[in-house]
Amino acid sequence: MSAAGAVPLTVAGAAGVLALFAFAVPAARAAPDAVIIATARGEARLAVSLDARAGPVLAGAPLLALLGATAASEEAWVELSLARQSFRFLLGAPLVRYNDRLQPLAGQAFRRGDSLFLPLQFVTEVLPRVLAERYRWDPARARLVEAGVTAAPPPAAGEPRLPNGLRAGHVVAIDPGHGGIDPGNPGIYFPRGISEKDVTLQVGLLLREELVRRGIRVIMTRTTDTLIALGDRARSCTAECDLFVSLHINALERRPGYTAKRGYELWIVGEENTEDAERVSRMENEALRFEGLDPEAVARSDLDFILRDLQMNEYLRESARAADLLQQSLEPVHPGGSRGVRQSNRLHVLNAARRPAVLVELGYATNPDDARLLVRRPHQKTLAYALADAVVAYLLDDARKSGGGPAAGGGGRR
Repeated sequence: MSAAGAVPLTVAGAAGVLALFAFAVPAARAAPDAVIIATARGEARLAVSLDARAGPVLAGAPLLALLGATAASEEAWVELSLARQSFRFLLGAPLVRYNDRLQPLAGQAFRRGDSLFLPLQFVTEVLPRVLAERYRWDPARARLVEAGVTAAPPPAAGEPRLPNGLRAGHVVAIDPGHGGIDPGNPGIYFPRGISEKDVTLQVGLLLREELVRRGIRVIMTRTTDTLIALGDRARSCTAECDLFVSLHINALERRPGYTAKRGYELWIVGEENTEDAERVSRMENEALRFEGLDPEAVARSDLDFILRDLQMNEYLRESARAADLLQQSLEPVHPGGSRGVRQSNRLHVLNAARRPAVLVELGYATNPDDARLLVRRPHQKTLAYALADAVVAYLLDDARKSGGGPAAGGGGRR
């Protein structure tokens, strides 16, 4: 249906559109596995997820970061602002409002936890139609292209850019948790001989490979089965480094129903210390005992530093933004779902960081479904790709907010 054929936005009109969806919306074509978003801010690949009720969708956070759009929520609506144009989605309903009109869609926008998902049709049809002077859709290459962008964004004078829009010089530190004599949690559903340290290393190496492919220099805290001091891990992300990402696998102590909990979660430094935060910090800080250190004494020292160092405030805000993007990028590909972004000021690996830092619990080794997926190479690659998508979105968003990005050879905002 063309924009001219959309019906006015009234309650009766909305009801009429919904009633006629079966006739007004054509059958959905086969969705691509991924789309390319090519704008002046860069070019990136976003995975397409198939939702049983909503159809093909894209994770909202990385898409909005690439488009330079903003989102605001109002009751059951989500409003996107892009190029002075407003797009309002009624969550859970296959329609979008723009120019005071309602347009039926084949799919629908929805939220899952804190994550927003947008119908693929928004990229393939709505944007190229409503903002035709700005965007065109290339169906052969599954590519949304901003006006003026060809194979890659043109570099500014003296500021060469990579094909994905990033400037050269970005550095990310990847920390595969545990290692050596510290196995992490064994996980009752991992195959015999496999423990947390093995899975985090496998995912970490895949993530490094993907980030390097996208032009990002990677610092690995370990590339083999070796023990690295917990305090030294985050310190590998020095002044040149943009982001520190520590990879871990969750587990629960044996208790009634403990094998049912699954999913991933993100941790950043903060003061919302819940009972679950205490459990995770005890589990992850246990590595200190392999160094002959007392976890409780180290935690008290960490907290004193955080309270004294006012510069940490900026890094904490950046950590929260990175965690949100990581959460939303993982949501479409992790069957266990998101358990949200959590806070703790007792996780030593984060407290020792002097740059934005996020700890990712990739799933539960005490859940049979999560554990089965975590040891499978295809799923590990899927997780690594989603993490890389979020890292690129974070760096692009950082460059947009700071007016261009880091100079070659340097990190992000200081």
